[in-house]
Amino acid sequence: MSYGNSADSRVRIQASAEALFGYLDDHRRLASHMSQPSMMMLGGRMAYEFDRSEGREIGGRIRMTGAFLGMRLYVEETIVERRPPVRKVWETTNRPLLLIIGSYRMGFEIEAMQEFSNLRVFIDYNLPATLTGRLIGTFLGPVYARWCVGRIASDAAIRFQHPAVL
Repeated sequence: MSYGNSADSRVRIQASAEALFGYLDDHRRLASHMSQPSMMMLGGRMAYEFDRSEGREIGGRIRMTGAFLGMRLYVEETIVERRPPVRKVWETTNRPLLLIIGSYRMGFEIEAMQEFSNLRVFIDYNLPATLTGRLIGTFLGPVYARWCVGRIASDAAIRFQHPAVL
């Protein structure tokens, strides 16, 4: 699938690639910014369900359900690439019920250096399929996408306590 929009966030983290990958390989940590009410979610939040692999195998499934502005949301993701400690990618399956973005491919890449690792978190996405979703997504999609990848990157940097923005 091709995607028409993208965002990424990069940080330098004082941690080994293995430790950083181990932290990010847990989707509960990756999703923490979505599972708590926030300004960006306008008080909404998502609940997560995992298959037995908990998203730690190629083909692993993750389901998210929730509400945003009174609308029911649903998305299912599948792990499509996992190369510890370098890269992990997941993408939506079926047609997600989301308001601001539509189908997406998301992941992270880690470049090991001598005393730190460079982390890049990215999302490639389409606008929602509905006319209303396209209108809203045109304006809010880029903001939301930057927020999402930025939160994952900054949460990882905070976890390892020595962030340095690239």
